[in-house]
Amino acid sequence: MTILSHALAALGWMVLPVGQHAATDVTYVVVDTGQTACYDNARQIDLPAPGQPFYGQDGQHAGPTPSYRDNGDGTISDLNTGLMWQKDPGPKVSWEQAVAGAADCRLGGHTDWRLPTIKELYSLIEFTGSISPGPNGWKPYIDTRYFVFSYGDPARGERPIDSQYCSSTEYVSTTMNGNPTVFGVNFADGRIKGYPKVRPGPGGGQAKLFCCLYVRGNPAYGRNSFVDNGDGTVSDRATGLMWQQADDGVARNWQGALAYAEGLGLAGHDDWRLPNAKELQSIVDYTRSPRTTNSAAIDPLFACTPITGEDGRPTFGCYWTSTTHLDGPVAGAAACYVCFGEAYGCMGGYWMDVHGAGAQRSDPKTGDPSQFPYGRGPQGDAIRILNLVRCVRDG
Repeated sequence: MTILSHALAALGWMVLPVGQHAATDVTYVVVDTGQTACYDNARQIDLPAPGQPFYGQDGQHAGPTPSYRDNGDGTISDLNTGLMWQKDPGPKVSWEQAVAGAADCRLGGHTDWRLPTIKELYSLIEFTGSISPGPNGWKPYIDTRYFVFSYGDPARGERPIDSQYCSSTEYVSTTMNGNPTVFGVNFADGRIKGYPKVRPGPGGGQAKLFCCLYVRGNPAYGRNSFVDNGDGTVSDRATGLMWQQADDGVARNWQGALAYAEGLGLAGHDDWRLPNAKELQSIVDYTRSPRTTNSAAIDPLFACTPITGEDGRPTFGCYWTSTTHLDGPVAGAAACYVCFGEAYGCMGGYWMDVHGAGAQRSDPKTGDPSQFPYGRGPQGDAIRILNLVRCVRDG
């Protein structure tokens, strides 16, 4: 059996010989975020009981525990996904250099290294990380017991959060007023963003430099296998998860999103929950975007409520996850969301798609969106606070 087969069997999932099929033939394990604590709108709390406020969040649902093996040759095996990783990203490189370098990589004696897709790369994120001046301090969003990690170097003109890892997934649209863009994961601040390949604006024109981890193994990772169940649900045979097919069109704060998921009865099931960040990102379709396919970045089997973007143009919304994002002076006051439409930001007084459909960022869990007329952060990320909900269950 392969590493992936052993991992799936240990988790109780069916592993079939080639040519056989089952209702759930899992090939794409969504590893848990690692988050075990629970939070209200501002702080860590005891685990809520069913029916209590904030019940059903990430810390109360345990998926496959992150598990790695150091092979002692500069490679790390993920015992859940069947992927093998480069341990040390080495010096930063341009995206073009990262793409070209895979063919020359001979790490561990292997010749089949590749630049990971954004779904493969995001499999490594752990939301036990934090970026906060408070008691949680700074902790990377990747397991540093296995992977070499460093924050940005101020001596090189970098910010501490400049630890962006590039993927092979190019944005099918553009960001920041027409810039060709590639998706990446920032393991310093716990986000997916689309990054222009060439730095825009004053002082720009130079290739952006990224950290780079090559991967090999399990070519099926990240490939969904959706089935319309005909009852308002969609099953992903690849992950074993069942999804709510259409959102209800209501934008809620984070507490409201958790309560909606707990109370949902759909297709004869009452065990729906708000997905964690890695589960929700697993259903993004990075071949789609509002500007190129006139759709949300999701398979057409799903229905997404159209909204009006901050620039006044039609787009699609962001969806809450159950994962608290430990970011900012009040660690626990924000939760992750995934953009299925443009990831808007306000730069130079103008609203635009700054991070791409398929980005993962975070919002305050509660508050008044009108208090953020120009967004927040270096790229003026739109702060909506009221986001849509798509529930999930273990199918």
